[in-house]
Amino acid sequence: MFTLFRKKPYIVPFSLFISGMALAIWLLLRLVLSLQVGFSQMESSEIIGIFFKGLWFDIAALTYLVVPWLLLSAATPNALRSKAWVNKARWLMAFLVMFGLLFGAVSEFVFWQEFTTRFNFIAVDYLIYTKEVIGNIRESYPVPLILLGIALIVMTVLFALSKLIRFDSEQQSAKKKLSLISAAIALPVLSYQFANIDQMEFSKNSYANELAGNGVFSFSAAARRNELDYDKFYITLPQTQALGLLKSIGVNRQPTGAAGIADNNQDAKPLGPFTRRPKNVVLISAESLSASYLGIYGNKENLTPYLDKLARESLVFDKLFATGTRTVRGLDALSIAIPPIPGQAIVHRPNSAHLATIGELLEAKNYATFFIYGGYGVFDSMNTYFMGNDYKVFDRTDFDEATIQSENVWGVDDESLFNNSLNILDQHVKTGQPFFAHIMTTSNHRPYTFPAGKIDLPQGSREGAVKYTDYAIGQLIENAKTKPWFKDTLFVIVADHCASVAGKTKLPVEKYHIPLFFYAPDLLPAGHYSRIASQIDIVPTLLDVLGTSGAQHFYGQSMFEAAAKKAPERAFISNYQALGYYKNNKLVVLSPKQSVETYQIDPQTLEAHLGSTDVNLVNEAVVYYQTTARAYKHGDLKEFIGAE
Repeated sequence: MFTLFRKKPYIVPFSLFISGMALAIWLLLRLVLSLQVGFSQMESSEIIGIFFKGLWFDIAALTYLVVPWLLLSAATPNALRSKAWVNKARWLMAFLVMFGLLFGAVSEFVFWQEFTTRFNFIAVDYLIYTKEVIGNIRESYPVPLILLGIALIVMTVLFALSKLIRFDSEQQSAKKKLSLISAAIALPVLSYQFANIDQMEFSKNSYANELAGNGVFSFSAAARRNELDYDKFYITLPQTQALGLLKSIGVNRQPTGAAGIADNNQDAKPLGPFTRRPKNVVLISAESLSASYLGIYGNKENLTPYLDKLARESLVFDKLFATGTRTVRGLDALSIAIPPIPGQAIVHRPNSAHLATIGELLEAKNYATFFIYGGYGVFDSMNTYFMGNDYKVFDRTDFDEATIQSENVWGVDDESLFNNSLNILDQHVKTGQPFFAHIMTTSNHRPYTFPAGKIDLPQGSREGAVKYTDYAIGQLIENAKTKPWFKDTLFVIVADHCASVAGKTKLPVEKYHIPLFFYAPDLLPAGHYSRIASQIDIVPTLLDVLGTSGAQHFYGQSMFEAAAKKAPERAFISNYQALGYYKNNKLVVLSPKQSVETYQIDPQTLEAHLGSTDVNLVNEAVVYYQTTARAYKHGDLKEFIGAE
């Protein structure tokens, strides 16, 4: 029965054993992820590159992983090396290391389901918020069973291997110990010198590039590059030239000084299609609500029956694009209206108080400004950001437990959020002060749980969560119709970002398409806004509609004014490194190492194909992103600060 095993086991150094296990697990993970994506998504050369380039990154990561074992081997006295308990300790360490490697592979598999990338700065960021992240995992997956399964697999493999090998327990000479120490120093130095995360970009296919990576290596690189300095990593222009070009394309940013704030010439502000100005605004940013889920944008699954009905009574924006891939990017766009700068969102950065946000500008105009969130506002520094910019902040900790129907680690159900929001606004309107309320939902987020009996789809799926969010928005609107302040209020319904942005290209334009409704039946006739627009255009549009000053401070443009002037249509899309500028059916993508790519975009399908460089369009992209990054860096996004 055991004839396949050698009578004399192989003698294997512990560090070599760990290396073999790591390479095998990482290879298996890469194969599983590749099969999930589908080899049909890649060319033959890209498939080959995935595994050869992947081996390079695996070895690069391994050079760091083996360091403690090389040093431990060198430090173990010869008198102990052959002891029985030391050998048992080696097998225990082998179990722990292999368990950790396999657990890491499973974690990366889970991360891939959510983001279709290797570990990146999002994974680094999530380490700060272990309560929400671990809670989300526990509510979404059978964690105890997964851990038990991993342990059983590891024990089975090690038991089988124990028949084939034994660990080296021979005496070590001083020369051997010195060589181990030298290797422990040289290997990571060589890896740092010759391997870098930019080498993942070996093809034009983003799937292939991500699959070639190694999670441990990319995680470490992301920790170092969490905030990218635009001037260091991206193509630039002389600042004087950049500012001049910015003005020539219609962005003539004005300071938000005291004189500008005091100006309140409402009649001078564009009213657009509104019959009269709203007194109040309720801005609902819905978690991960891609346009592709709504029937009004072509979905056939009836996931959003209420919103599809509401569209017939709203001004629907047909071609609005999100700036990024995470909630904090959406919050940047919906508060400070800037193109997304590389690295972390402004919401999550230091020195983000007293910026010229819509909340701060309206607060100076005697509006009450609210940020109401269904989750814990400490996550992603939301409470700090909005409180620092003159919003009154409410999160789940401020809601009476009796008002909460259900909750998970990310937040309370959307109905409970909306009901509490209405209570907050009802209490406020007694003062007679106009209000601007930004409400951020959480239900359309894994683990996709919500109150039972509300919709005809089960919990636990994205489709069910989308339909529940639609139902909850419907309940909010119907309840709001009974309020005396309803007839004077504009409801803005928009997504913070899309549910998924995975695609063959770095920035698949169609995956950034999000819904935007303006609903105010007493103020605004129904219709469609068919021009391409960016999420950063919402803030200046609202300021103009309200008739207040400040719209000229932002990089976004008032959409109704742009339509009247027939200004060029453009949008900004990004991930944490790639910065996209979409205009004239072309997409310019700026990346680290001063890389520039231009894609031709099909205006109907939004599919991308590599195209020829348009120098003028590249320069426009550069000036938007360069001047925005420098404005933040130099404090020129602050309120009461002059334009740069």
